[in-house]
Amino acid sequence: MIFLARHGETPYNVEGRFQGQNDIGLSARGVDQAHALARVAADGSFSGLYCSPLRRARQTADVVGAAIGLTPQPDDRFKETDTGDWTERLFTDVEREDPDGWAAYHATDPDFRFPGGESLREQMERVIDGFVAVTHGGHLPALIVCHRGVIRAARSHTHIRGLEAFMSWDVPNGTLEAL
Repeated sequence: MIFLARHGETPYNVEGRFQGQNDIGLSARGVDQAHALARVAADGSFSGLYCSPLRRARQTADVVGAAIGLTPQPDDRFKETDTGDWTERLFTDVEREDPDGWAAYHATDPDFRFPGGESLREQMERVIDGFVAVTHGGHLPALIVCHRGVIRAARSHTHIRGLEAFMSWDVPNGTLEAL
């Protein structure tokens, strides 16, 4: 079985800003969330620990790994969506300046592509490829510390609802759930 955890809060989360694949670190609250996640994860019997190599996920995974006695294995396939030209921009600014793009993103059109970035379909394909590799690696149950977009892509696939369901799930920072 694979479990997913979203990294702790970052300053960009608080500001309502697209992080994409920028290497943003945790806020003080995010560090606290990482420790709370570690306490929850310590109740499991994980054989594998994987993470996105982005700093916010890696910081969270390092805290969790110390609690469960595993070293996180970074994997690029678990990076957040490449949000391209929207990276570092406030959600409210994007909504105001690109209302059609914003609407397509929130409608989760499977062919939506972040301007200058990745499509949701491309993200789902790389995420699923990562899950297959973890499953075939045999270190199960496994915990993957990653991002909201990764978790939404995984849920869309495993719940057989497609990318149209991408926005259906709220994924708070520091949460742990079974895939």
